[in-house]
Amino acid sequence: MIKYLVTGLVAFLIYIVFSGSMTPYDLVTGVIVSAICSILLTPYIVRNESKLKQPARLAYLAYYFLKYITIIEFKAHMDVVKRIFTMDLKPGIVRIPLKCKGDMARLLVASSITNTPGTVVVDESDDYFYVNWIYVSSALPEEARRSVSEEFEKYAVKIFE
Repeated sequence: MIKYLVTGLVAFLIYIVFSGSMTPYDLVTGVIVSAICSILLTPYIVRNESKLKQPARLAYLAYYFLKYITIIEFKAHMDVVKRIFTMDLKPGIVRIPLKCKGDMARLLVASSITNTPGTVVVDESDDYFYVNWIYVSSALPEEARRSVSEEFEKYAVKIFE
């Protein structure tokens, strides 16, 4: 039962943050939408309920979310803007090894890479992501991993594994 409550709470918080409003209408709608999401999605996204009882995981999730939407996104946007104005481009697809093994952790890393301007995951196979990168600073897999996905993986492991 706790897994449904936690999933619903997280969905509700995400709904309120992205709606940007706390009117009674938005609160009621948020409760309804998060309840539906919780009922439908919890069996698929929560496999080990004991992990939900570790508040450190939720704290890492909140910290990662705030850091991602403020610092990481800002830096990536500024890098892309600089590259557009200077035309300092060196696009290519790099092979990035994955250290995380769980499906949810991999999904978080792939989503974070794709949502960060200048990079997009185009394929995944054999514990590697293939990432289209706007400026390939190194084609070596481990060096590319440090530049593209290392920070994302660090938090994905703390949150999901």
